[in-house]
Amino acid sequence: MASETPPTKSQQTLSSTQIMIAVILAIGLMLAINFSSRIAENQHLREARERLEREIATLEAEQATLQAELGYVQSDAYVERWAHEEARMVRPGEILVVPIPAGTPVTPMPTPTPEATEEVEPWQLWWALFFDEPPPIE
Repeated sequence: MASETPPTKSQQTLSSTQIMIAVILAIGLMLAINFSSRIAENQHLREARERLEREIATLEAEQATLQAELGYVQSDAYVERWAHEEARMVRPGEILVVPIPAGTPVTPMPTPTPEATEEVEPWQLWWALFFDEPPPIE
């Protein structure tokens, strides 16, 4: 068998330049990983910001609509429209007309007849209030 020569001391140890290159490569790798994670996080934050800006724009448009509606509701024109359409109020001299859809049978309202009421003496009312029974018959 062939005899192998043991490596010399200069071949066994790494040179200082090799160590410096390895350290620089390790630091470069750590920086690349760090920058990569920062870029991914920045992209996530940009998406969240854009989503929030869209939501803010939507809410501002809704606020403007609600403020315009509030201004109208506080006006005399709204009160007048409400009084005519919903409360069915009329001004002096106007006549209220309620349209009836075609094909709906119209039933006239009977005029109430005043019922004959028996005159009751005041003392009989007081008696009924205090004793919860009709007064004695005279």
